[in-house]
Amino acid sequence: MFVDRVTVEVEAGKGGDGCMSFRREKYVPRGGPDGGDGGSVVVVAQEGVDSLQELVHRKHWRAKNGVPGQGANRHGANADDLTIHVPPGTIVRDERHGLVLRDLSADGDSLVAARGGKGGKGNSRFKSATNQAPREFTPGSPGERRTLTFELKLIADVGLLGMPNAGKSTLLSRVSRARPEIANYPFTTKRPNLGIVGIDWDRQFVMADIPGLIEGASEGHGLGHEFLRHVERTRVLVHLVEPDPADQSDPIENYRVIRHEVDAYGERLGVDLASRPEVTAVSKCELPGADAIRQRLAEETGRDVLAFSSATGEGLKPLLESVWRELAAARE
Repeated sequence: MFVDRVTVEVEAGKGGDGCMSFRREKYVPRGGPDGGDGGSVVVVAQEGVDSLQELVHRKHWRAKNGVPGQGANRHGANADDLTIHVPPGTIVRDERHGLVLRDLSADGDSLVAARGGKGGKGNSRFKSATNQAPREFTPGSPGERRTLTFELKLIADVGLLGMPNAGKSTLLSRVSRARPEIANYPFTTKRPNLGIVGIDWDRQFVMADIPGLIEGASEGHGLGHEFLRHVERTRVLVHLVEPDPADQSDPIENYRVIRHEVDAYGERLGVDLASRPEVTAVSKCELPGADAIRQRLAEETGRDVLAFSSATGEGLKPLLESVWRELAAARE
């Protein structure tokens, strides 16, 4: 199951208590005492982790406590850090204060989400010339405790846009090994799907199937924010237009609606999605009237519009080549 948002509670370990003890050894006057230490919760972005699934069934993450100080002047052992692995592209928020703690956008990025408590001081720390046998010692301090929200924004090279049932999932299944749910009704896709598209042995990219958008998506209608946030980190957008929608809506108007919602969402976040490279294509080109829609769309956008059919395979290679050219330019 693909999980892209989850809230958990993290708690660092308590520092080990300091200890009061006295050494009783020959030739060691008065003897001396001891102390102890504690462990943190660390979040690390790791390549190969593709979901927040691991966090779903474990709502409480607690690091181990430090070991108390012991006799014979032995310090307590420091507890190991507890590490939580998340996918690159995960934003970590403090739920209580609504603050973004860090955007773990690259492999290896890390965050100390809850710092472990300091170990207490043993009575040896209080020894002085006038107090050679102190009996003071301090307990370990508690570790930090936080409620965190992890939000994953997919890092994909290419994002598929379009109205529900525009053919995004079918295209992804045709050009990659991804197997999204496909059916002949709207909103079949309820969560993003990722697939690796290989054009040839040395050219490949990651494609994301963004669930279908509707009018008002930028304001949250139809889970708009849930879907649009995955568009932010794609380098190239592929906008699919269905030539003969089941609801008899105008394909050109559908294009305008989706384009407006993406641009409006970018403005709300201060992200320039309007100038993001876009490849526009008419899907299901085997249907009657598809070429007329393609020509109208070319006039609307002022640029070339491709046509393809996932059912027959017609136009798929030119589409992928066009996407690759835009992607190569965006990477440079």
